[in-house]
Formats: sequence, structure tokens, C-alpha cells
Amino acid sequence: MNEMDRPMDRLKRHSPWALLPPLFSTCVAAGLFMVYFVAVSHGQVVPLTSQYQPNKSVLPPYISIAGNSPPASCIFSQVNLGAFAGFIIAVFRYLQIKNTLYKPWLNIICVFAFSVACFGMTLIGNFQLFVEEEIHNFGTILTFGLGTLFCWIQSYITLKVNLKKEGFRTSLLRFLLSTGITICFVLYSTLMAQELHMHAARGQWSLVILFLTFIGTFCVEFRHYRLDFQVTDISREPVSMTFTEMSTHYADT
Repeated sequence: MNEMDRPMDRLKRHSPWALLPPLFSTCVAAGLFMVYFVAVSHGQVVPLTSQYQPNKSVLPPYISIAGNSPPASCIFSQVNLGAFAGFIIAVFRYLQIKNTLYKPWLNIICVFAFSVACFGMTLIGNFQLFVEEEIHNFGTILTFGLGTLFCWIQSYITLKVNLKKEGFRTSLLRFLLSTGITICFVLYSTLMAQELHMHAARGQWSLVILFLTFIGTFCVEFRHYRLDFQVTDISREPVSMTFTEMSTHYADT
């Protein structure tokens, strides 16, 4: 009986906040693929597996083009509500390492970069490409550009902070993902400029999947920490929020 209880005890010692990053990644990915399949089924874009031929009625399967027209655009706008969850992840990560990082300015850059990247996501989802192209493209630059910067800095921070002595393995994965994200970003931009649209669209989808996978890896650190709120009298500091290490005993959490 005791042997059977041990796995459950280990699960209880893990913070439920560990579920937030993979849920964010899974839900956003599922929503984007739903947008894609709806756009393909309505003949608005060609499948990723096909050979694109220039056609005014059927367009290449860029994410922005797939989510440009109804009904896919309605789903696309809702998917970008996930930007708020992304912002929460950025804040939690900032709180988690703010007292352990010897270069605090890196932490500030990260939370700022990813917060602005999340804002860029809302611009992408709510300003359709063929309606407000400049605003939409500006949101794309914010999301992918600052998102890539965030990934590289977080990979470095993971190695240096080395929480629970898991930093090396986790940072290795994140450096590999950051490299893949950068390669896909460069390929996507280059191929699109050369009007090789099918290859560019595949590069864009790969970029997004790798980026969402990167965010999902924060479950590794979040499982050890809990979020505490403290509300005090108005004459003092009204609200404080900390992301603290969980006790080894579940009853203390």
C-alpha cells in the first residue's frame, strides 16, 4: 500500500501551476490548427501538403491568411485570448527567478519582451491581414521578433540559475528549441521574400510549434513553486504577490 501511495505523494508535492504552460501551448496549437482546417475545408487556403499554384480564390496556408476570413477568422480572434495566459506565464517566471538571478536586468528584459510579444498576438488576431495589413504585420514582428529574443535569454537564464539542479538539461533543450526557432524565423522571412509561399508557410507553422513547445517547458520549473497573494490594510502596501518554493510536505502548501 505504501508503495502505491508514493507516486500520488509525489504528484501532490508538485504545484498545479505546472499545468499552465503546457495547457497554454496545447490550447493555442489546437486553436490554430482548427483555424487551418476550417480555412482548408472552406477552400480559402490550400493544404500544407499540396503544391501551391498562384490563384486569387485559393491562397497559401499562412496562419494569418487562414485566419483572415470568416468563419476561420472568428476562431482566430478567440485563439488569441491565449495571449493573456502567455502574459501570466511571463510574470510568474519573472517572480520565480527575480531573487536568484545575479543579472536582474535580464529578467526585466524577458518579462518586458514576452509581454509585448503577447500584445503583438492580440494585434495579429484582431486586425486581419487583408483589412489592416500594417497593424497586422507590426503585431507579427512583435510576436516573432521579441518572442525569439525571449527564448534565447531564457535559455541562458535557465543554465545560470540552475533551479533544483535541473538547469543544464532544461537549458540544453531550450537552446536547441531556440536554435530551431531562429532558423525557422530566418527561413520563413527569406522564403516569403522570394515568393516561395508553400515553403514559407511550412516554415511559419514550424516556427509557431517550436515556440509553443518552448513555452510548455516552463512546467519543469513551475512544478516546484506556488503563488502566494497577500492583501493588507489600505494604509500599507495593498497587495503583494510572490512565487515561492513549495514545501516538501504537501500540508504546508
